[in-house]
Amino acid sequence: MSKTDRNNVIIVYADDLGFGDLGCYGSHQIPTPNLDRLCENGLRFTNAYATSAVCTPSRYSILTGRYPFRNDRAHILPGDAGCIIDRNLDTVPRLFQRAGYHTGIVGKWHLGLGDGSRPIDWNRDIDLTPIDLGFDESFIFPATADRVPCVYVEGRRVANLDPEDPIEVSYEEECPFADIPTYHKNPELLTMRSSHGHDMSIVGGIGRIGYMRGGEKAVWKDEDLAETFLNRALRFVRDSHEKEQPFFLYYALHQPHVPRVPSPRFRGATALGPRGDVIAELDWCVGELLDELERLDLLDHTMILFSSDNGPVLDDGYEDGAYEQNGTHRAAGPLRGGKYSKFDGGTRIPFIVSGPNLVHRGASQALISQVDLYASFAHMLGVQPETDSAADSEDMYTALTGEDPVGREELMVEDVTCGKMIRCGNWAYLSPSEGAPFMGDVRIETGLSMDPQLYNMDYDIGQQTNVAWDYEDVVKDMEERIRKILNRR
Repeated sequence: MSKTDRNNVIIVYADDLGFGDLGCYGSHQIPTPNLDRLCENGLRFTNAYATSAVCTPSRYSILTGRYPFRNDRAHILPGDAGCIIDRNLDTVPRLFQRAGYHTGIVGKWHLGLGDGSRPIDWNRDIDLTPIDLGFDESFIFPATADRVPCVYVEGRRVANLDPEDPIEVSYEEECPFADIPTYHKNPELLTMRSSHGHDMSIVGGIGRIGYMRGGEKAVWKDEDLAETFLNRALRFVRDSHEKEQPFFLYYALHQPHVPRVPSPRFRGATALGPRGDVIAELDWCVGELLDELERLDLLDHTMILFSSDNGPVLDDGYEDGAYEQNGTHRAAGPLRGGKYSKFDGGTRIPFIVSGPNLVHRGASQALISQVDLYASFAHMLGVQPETDSAADSEDMYTALTGEDPVGREELMVEDVTCGKMIRCGNWAYLSPSEGAPFMGDVRIETGLSMDPQLYNMDYDIGQQTNVAWDYEDVVKDMEERIRKILNRR
């Protein structure tokens, strides 16, 4: 097969989007016509899971094919963390490079930069970035929109940086920079108030996590993030097309993660406030991408996978009216819990596949994990995986195309405390773990309990009836399955 015969692949990865946030997954409150169109022409999975209820571990898994527990640094990172993916580890983009693809990442990274041996110097070339891990092109922000530094990194360098105005970043408890505005010192500068945390540097009128000084010309504007990333994604597609080279694009959206600042055209687009508005904006971005692929006659030659890194959260640190304006909308749909939680609302996510190789379209109940993309792409590309790579990835290519309606026998996920849940057939088992049953700041049930919890997902998708005491043999089997996964090398 020649290079130009290969289908392109795009992963569109949302941030904190819930199982019930899209029209094609049952929402009637937020208009998502473009993702609904992707659903109509594709395959909508109802039993797809991220590997973690928080972002960094899920992003680690989707690129490496490894469960988060295999890397003790795979938990929510500060904005100045070292990269948690070893530069010698095989990755999804490296598979595509070996198959002759042009590879790119646009959007949120949050897997660390630099090798961690010394603090990141944001004013020089950064020695370990996505371009060292299999991406030919990289245009990202380092962590999350609520963490400093609030800048874009292109390749190895901070974009638009004035060398006469160097950047300094600190995650110390006390601000080391006396001359910068901070949340408690300068409340008059705030355009959005914190509900919890996010009370260190003020950047663009918003309190952030961490302290940042300098780099004024490089600092992003929150309302421009969506279109900036979209335009870079479209440019990558066009450039690849001009080179007549198949491409792999990891388009990592920042919506609907906090702070939620839609562009002016989407303010008031929904009745749900900024959270609803940025989801409508997200959908528009997907529509623009689809339209560009169609214009270039690439849509019928491109496999598109859309998903989210974890479940939803309403109040994640800012007073943006997410709870007050939510109305009857259920971001997690029929699921219990949300972001951070061991319940299914934390890790069971929207997952849509569209493309030319689908055997069936519509809905699929196949059990599938995002960790499976590595092995599935290796199969699709006919590329041999590296030895000792992707320890947890299973080849689910036939499930991704709709040929296999069953998928995995089992999969494991983690909550924010790294507590384990295993899904096996119709059973969801939450292994006992310490912690409060309710996360007060974000108003989400954690699923944490020292009692074993077992739910029959065929009859109890909302995980309301714990039947662990009625099926002690199943509980014993689930614990043994978890041990086997944890001990597998």
